[in-house]
Amino acid sequence: MFTGIIESVGKVDSLQSVGGDVRLRIQTDLDMSDVHLGDSIATNGICLTVIEWGDNWYAADVSRESLNRTTLGNWKVGQPVNVEKAMLPTTRFGGHIVSGHVDAVGEITLVREDARSLYFEVTAPAEIAKYLAEKGSVTVDGISLTINHLRGSVISLNLIPHTAERTNIGTWKTGTKVNLEVDVLARYIERLLLGEKAAETTAQSKISMDFLAENGFLK
Repeated sequence: MFTGIIESVGKVDSLQSVGGDVRLRIQTDLDMSDVHLGDSIATNGICLTVIEWGDNWYAADVSRESLNRTTLGNWKVGQPVNVEKAMLPTTRFGGHIVSGHVDAVGEITLVREDARSLYFEVTAPAEIAKYLAEKGSVTVDGISLTINHLRGSVISLNLIPHTAERTNIGTWKTGTKVNLEVDVLARYIERLLLGEKAAETTAQSKISMDFLAENGFLK
């Protein structure tokens, strides 16, 4: 688990194709002294398992599922990435619960200055719009952010100067693809609402306004 509070901006050091998958190496200034084999490090919001590491780098294998569901398949050597080690029981919980399991890839559709902040609009795929809520949390490239406004599947975000300085958002521009993870609570609530129907093979498409009304959640 992670909090979405970025600890460092790393850099893609190498990308190697291995049997149809990818072996990735990230250069970082994180303290790696407490890292062990099999630990998790979120990299642009993707939970990666450490298979090798050194004083200023770590390596991970990336499955086809991760390549298909995230922006990682388009990463280039030298690209800056947001890095966060897995949280500890003693970690301050400054963001929200982040699993590092990316739900979809969104696209930056608007960037502008807003006083001292940066204003972004991110268009999310329609299929995850139901999990987004105004003033709720969303993870964008591993950063825990608050949704200021929501228009359909378009998310409005304001990022303060501190966040801009401590993350890779300086590379974001119109057309940039970003990893999105919805609030994990929204996913579990959907399954709970399905009740016994969750065991049906078509259960994922069952939640609708009619379903909620029929089961007493709407009046």
